[in-house]
Amino acid sequence: MDKFNIGHHISQQFNAELEDIRTRVMQMGGLVEQQLRDAVKSLVEMDEALAEIVVTNDYKINALEVSIDEECTQILARRQPTASDLRLVIAVIKTITDLERIGDEAERIGRMAMRFSSEKGSTRMLMGIQHLGEHVINMLHDSLDAFARTDTESALTVARSDAKADQEYESILRNVMTYMMEDPRSIPLMVDIMWSARALERIGDRSQNICEYILYLVKGKDVRHTSLDKVEKDARGEN
Repeated sequence: MDKFNIGHHISQQFNAELEDIRTRVMQMGGLVEQQLRDAVKSLVEMDEALAEIVVTNDYKINALEVSIDEECTQILARRQPTASDLRLVIAVIKTITDLERIGDEAERIGRMAMRFSSEKGSTRMLMGIQHLGEHVINMLHDSLDAFARTDTESALTVARSDAKADQEYESILRNVMTYMMEDPRSIPLMVDIMWSARALERIGDRSQNICEYILYLVKGKDVRHTSLDKVEKDARGEN
């Protein structure tokens, strides 16, 4: 595991500021993860009350993003960080952006759960959603854990697992098409299932993004739009 130390400045206040933004990212990540868990649960169990809570709580995530972003802006303006400090601030800004968008996707799933519950949809349609939901929840959790520990090996493992999320998403789409052909009356509900699956697939992509920011933070390399094989070689210092 790679180590990323903060307490190396003469100014203890600067050290505290950098540690604070990392801590607040984890606070935001924990809230987003809970929102995602509740959103998936509300859809799978057709729990309209829980879905309403997910929709209502989205403002908390938005407020945290604005607050952390402002704190990062103040650090950039006052401290003019360089090298690893600058990478940390940039990684935090990028991470909270993806976390806020994951929160938006969770809210979207919550709204669909409310409709699905009120329309009394069949639970057999939700098995694929449950499996995909569990997978992306684990991806998000593990990406946040890797961020907290600046663990590039764990980040690579999470990034690799996005392929499974894509496969499960494609499987759900095939099943949705089958349901709609068998029973055209199911089309409105199937569209909601399809968009819920799409939201989960995007959450998997954003969890992978967070892992890329970890690699940037620790290794100083921008690995966006790079194959995972090359990313792994770069991360491990291979030619």
